[in-house]
Amino acid sequence: MTAVLTRPVEAPAVHRRKNATSIVVLIVAGVYFLVPLAAAIWFTVQDKVHGGVTGEYYTSIPRAEGFAGALRRSLSLAVLSVLGVLLVTVPAMLAVTLRLPRLRPLVEGLSLLPLVIPPIALVAGVRDMLALGPDQLAGTPFGDALVSSQDPELPIILVVVYIVLATPFAYRSLDAGIRAVDARTLVDAARGLGSSWFDVVWRVLLPNLRGAVLGAAFLTLGLVLGEYTIAGILLFETLPTWLVKISGANGQLSVSVSTASLLFTWLLLLVVSLADRRPTSRSER
Repeated sequence: MTAVLTRPVEAPAVHRRKNATSIVVLIVAGVYFLVPLAAAIWFTVQDKVHGGVTGEYYTSIPRAEGFAGALRRSLSLAVLSVLGVLLVTVPAMLAVTLRLPRLRPLVEGLSLLPLVIPPIALVAGVRDMLALGPDQLAGTPFGDALVSSQDPELPIILVVVYIVLATPFAYRSLDAGIRAVDARTLVDAARGLGSSWFDVVWRVLLPNLRGAVLGAAFLTLGLVLGEYTIAGILLFETLPTWLVKISGANGQLSVSVSTASLLFTWLLLLVVSLADRRPTSRSER
């Protein structure tokens, strides 16, 4: 006689209990996130002068004084920071994974330093360094570089600081992606078939790391668009510092911009998630 192996059937009561628990968790999470957002939206659409509901504070956002410049500056800083983080972390991660695996503990430890150093201490050091430009280093190339990096229209020094702050998050995203795709096996297979190193990186590794790269870019973007401490101490007007400045004069407009930026971030996260989806072939259907 041959023994027939059967899969244990889960009791209907246990299955219903798990479904009920999942539903309760989703409801609690939805209430936790949506109730404050709904309260903020209700606060911004109230017409406290004539009563009723109005969308004036949302339609007046583009015309608000200083909003266009702050938004343009924050988006420029975000794009430059994302490019800088990817240019620093992606080659370093690939080099450590493929060529220098013994340096992985060192690189991982260095990537954690921005989380150990408080932002206040970091920005204090940056401010003291920037003060050397017009004082002790005036007329030298390094002093001129320090002065030009403080251009109020596009402060490059903020890009450098944001790259440092975003490195730990980008490193974790890329490290998880590289470990998931088994990069060394892919490289050995591609090199065995005669591919050059450029083709290996551009056509083999990066397409397989698309999700990790998009995750690192999104984390960097969120950090830059929400960072206030460093920009505020260095006296640069970005979107977060502009919001704090107008909050005392027009609270409803400030909350309207914050709500709109939050919804924009959610929309961007949805776009990133959709971009990470790969088309399903007929054989997989």
